[in-house]
Amino acid sequence: MARSVNQVFLMGNLTRDPELRQTPNGQNVCSFSIALNRSYRDANNEWQEATDYVDIVAWAQLGERVSQYLSKGRRVLVQGRLQSRSWEQEGQKRNKLEVIASDVTFLDGRGADAATSNDQLGETTKPASSKSTASKDKDVVIEDVSDEPINLDDIPF
Repeated sequence: MARSVNQVFLMGNLTRDPELRQTPNGQNVCSFSIALNRSYRDANNEWQEATDYVDIVAWAQLGERVSQYLSKGRRVLVQGRLQSRSWEQEGQKRNKLEVIASDVTFLDGRGADAATSNDQLGETTKPASSKSTASKDKDVVIEDVSDEPINLDDIPF
């Protein structure tokens, strides 16, 4: 049997503040929802706007970071996989399709004046020796991944 591909990339705005909870065994899980806006032409060839809402689940450290840094209205790029789950509630069977996030990227700054627009969260971590410095003129973060000086002759452009 051939393998399937279950990979999604969604970019949208949070519809509510993330909700961080813990499972009975102590694992952190964060739930949030994003709105996906789209435009299309109707039968009369007029532009229409539509919005789709998608529930997202982020586990462990990713969930903690999402809960800590994101809030309603923030724009994000979510990478993950689709997962369906079902349960019974008041005698009726319920089903839900949601995205299990493997990576969340912040697409806007922390405040109106922030110039840092790509805070990325995910399973990968930065090297322990990395240093970040902020310029006094701009809120740009420069990351130095080693203590060695940069040789400008090594840059290909």
